[in-house]
Amino acid sequence: MKKIITLVLLVAIFLGCVVYNEEIIGFIVEKFFQTQKTSTVLENNEYASNRDYQFVQITDDFTPHNKQDILNIYYTVINSGMTNFVFYCPKDYTECINDVNYVSNNQSLLSNINNFVQVYNSFSHIETEFDNLGRVEVTIHHTYTDEQIQAIDEVVDSLMTSILTDGMSEEEQIKAIHDYIINHTKYDKERSDNKIKKYHSDIAYGALIEHYAICGGYADSMKIFLDRLGIENFKIASENHIWNFVKVDGTWYHLDLTWDDPVTDTGEDILEYDYFLITTEELLTRENDQHIYDQNVYIEAAA
Repeated sequence: MKKIITLVLLVAIFLGCVVYNEEIIGFIVEKFFQTQKTSTVLENNEYASNRDYQFVQITDDFTPHNKQDILNIYYTVINSGMTNFVFYCPKDYTECINDVNYVSNNQSLLSNINNFVQVYNSFSHIETEFDNLGRVEVTIHHTYTDEQIQAIDEVVDSLMTSILTDGMSEEEQIKAIHDYIINHTKYDKERSDNKIKKYHSDIAYGALIEHYAICGGYADSMKIFLDRLGIENFKIASENHIWNFVKVDGTWYHLDLTWDDPVTDTGEDILEYDYFLITTEELLTRENDQHIYDQNVYIEAAA
């Protein structure tokens, strides 16, 4: 009889743990069945870079100990091109889940991290699931399809040999690409003003294949070429605008193709250089509220 009572009590305790306390059952499983909490093995695709920036850096340590570690994990995983990744919060980092919750629900912050990533690995949206045991699963939905990447690469491959020549300086290469994109792309005013979506104008496919773009399409197109050339760069976003930031001969400059391709009342195509490789000081002297950005994120572009 005692054995039966003991068995019933053990079953009751176990069921109580399941129903009322996920942490207790997790502790039992971990301690008595020696379950190992192992992060997903990171695998970089061909588009992943190894660039570190002042705001986020590539990491090989997926056990975070502070919020910066979490930002670095997100950047590293997005940059890798993977679509799914799991990591775990350690017990001594008591605010870890709260910090993951903050980062994962801060769309502005995630979008800023996205701007440091190579274009083809960027995400359209990202999902994070976590539990009280410290398991964090990140699911990434990429912006570009394989078919779009193939079509864009065919154009880029051709232009790399047709508009760029041996002996060109970095500035001359950037100017040639700047001029080509603007001369072969129309600003998608219908999408910008009326939300009418006829083209993929927010990405490089719109600019390089369909020849219509808004700021995202111009910036992505330019970044693809800059990455091909091995020129250090990232995108900068304000509340309603996005453009490129480029390091040329050791100095960082702003590069905004959207504003160098103005829309005219007559429909005339105009190519300008008002925002071609200008310093932060020059940018801030322009009376343009579209270029107000977070200098705590884009630290290289701080005044």
